[in-house]
Amino acid sequence: MPLRLFLVGILLLTAAGLGLIGYQAATPPATSITAGVPEPLALTIDVLVAAHSLPAGTLIKDDDFTKRAMPPADVPGGALLDRPEVRGDLRSALLRHFVESGNTLMPDNILHPHDRGFLAAVLAPGGRAITVGVDAITGNGGLIWPGDKVDLILTQELNGKDAPLARRFVGETVLTDVRVVAVDQSIARGSPAGADNVAGRLARTVTLEVTAQQAERAAVAERLGTVTLAIRAADGEAEATGLRVSVYGGDVSTALSDGGTSTHMRVVEGKDIHEVTFQ
Repeated sequence: MPLRLFLVGILLLTAAGLGLIGYQAATPPATSITAGVPEPLALTIDVLVAAHSLPAGTLIKDDDFTKRAMPPADVPGGALLDRPEVRGDLRSALLRHFVESGNTLMPDNILHPHDRGFLAAVLAPGGRAITVGVDAITGNGGLIWPGDKVDLILTQELNGKDAPLARRFVGETVLTDVRVVAVDQSIARGSPAGADNVAGRLARTVTLEVTAQQAERAAVAERLGTVTLAIRAADGEAEATGLRVSVYGGDVSTALSDGGTSTHMRVVEGKDIHEVTFQ
């Protein structure tokens, strides 16, 4: 009897072992729940940096800055982050100091158009700003931009009693190669003078950067007659300074100068003045 029980026990243990082996063979091996999951990327912040070296006094444009991804620990305190509203503010800003290419743009180095002293900071040392009135004709149809170089031309009508018809109207260049620093209240180049054209309005004023003497000449010119702005070529060469010749109506119209065949002379005899025409 004990022998029979022993054999039965051996058979039960053997069956249990075989069952366990079969269960393990049918069950796939467990895999780690993290297998195949990529490691998290390092966190970065996009900041605005100078796209190239920017000198002091630069009126910032879109191509003057770009973004750079930086680890949070490397971002300087107060650095300008790459956000749409920040980019919009930069488009009309002025740099106080030189910024090396790749350096982070900082708010304490930037002046905005409505900040106190902005226009004064735009001017070169010793410069002046003077504003002249323009319309669709004298202001080049609203196509003048801040940063353009222009000439200021004065046209006026002389007193008819003192001048013959051929010399009654005269034009002359009063200022040469002066920089436009503002159109109406826009100082940024990103806002053209004709930006209000959609609403049917053109620029009414243009502010020029001049010397003290040029400011006086521009102010007198506006009292004498009509001032017109002529835009200069962007890559034009500077002209030699010297005496400029006035252009009279007779120089432009042969009809006023009698077909170009007559010569006028003013004869002064004491208090009497006579106009003599030689055919």
